[in-house]
Amino acid sequence: MNEAAHSNYTERAKRINALPSLSELLNFHELKPTKALGQNFLLDLNLTNKIARLALSANGGATEGTTIEIGPGPGGLTRALLLHDFVRVVAIEKDRRAVGLLQSLIDASANCLAVIEADALSINPTTLGPAPHRIVANLPYNIGTALLTSWLTQLALDPNAYDNITVLLQKEVVNRLVAKPGSKAFGRLSVLTQWLCRATSAFEIPASAFVPPPKVVSAVAVLTPHPSDQRPFDCSLKALSTVTAALFNQRRKMLRQAIKRLGSHSLEILTQSGID
Repeated sequence: MNEAAHSNYTERAKRINALPSLSELLNFHELKPTKALGQNFLLDLNLTNKIARLALSANGGATEGTTIEIGPGPGGLTRALLLHDFVRVVAIEKDRRAVGLLQSLIDASANCLAVIEADALSINPTTLGPAPHRIVANLPYNIGTALLTSWLTQLALDPNAYDNITVLLQKEVVNRLVAKPGSKAFGRLSVLTQWLCRATSAFEIPASAFVPPPKVVSAVAVLTPHPSDQRPFDCSLKALSTVTAALFNQRRKMLRQAIKRLGSHSLEILTQSGID
């Protein structure tokens, strides 16, 4: 970082650190989490900074490009990303109340933060700024898996869509992302994720860290996309979706019965694959 950039960062950090606390902002704006939006606010700045550091490490320390956050709420993780000098942060927030609350952080960021009022399921994050793109987010529980699946689908079509994805999800979902064959958690999401990415479970976050506390434990997952020529097997997204749907939709069936959905040649496929 050159001297001018360091000076700009220092001034930005001073302005952000001078903002009221997250709790004070929530009280001032009378913003309470809404169950319908899957809101569980993470107010512990030690944890949000830990997530930001993890994202920075996953990206090899690079901060250029566009960092996309989903559901910033009062902006705890958003602050952490800005304080770790991510050059451009774009936060997608569906709750208009939270958009208003974040205005002071937008002002303090000196044009490094943009907040878009929208449903994240309706937006292609790669259109929100210059590459490289990365996702860093505390995902709403009610749409977390759907969002993640949509980003993985993008990666299947374009291996360069995202440099990495760092997300906080239910521990149960993270376990599925990293599950090994033969385990109870292994399923369609495991296969899709591990075909496209190296998936790791970084650390857990207890329910008590959130407002309100959810009924589940959460965990942070880091997904680092494989180069297209280094994926563990070669296939099309359509073929993978068809086969995994046949195999995992009825887990209690014998494999030869489940795979019959693929057609009359299904037993031949098993033989060719070396499966008894």
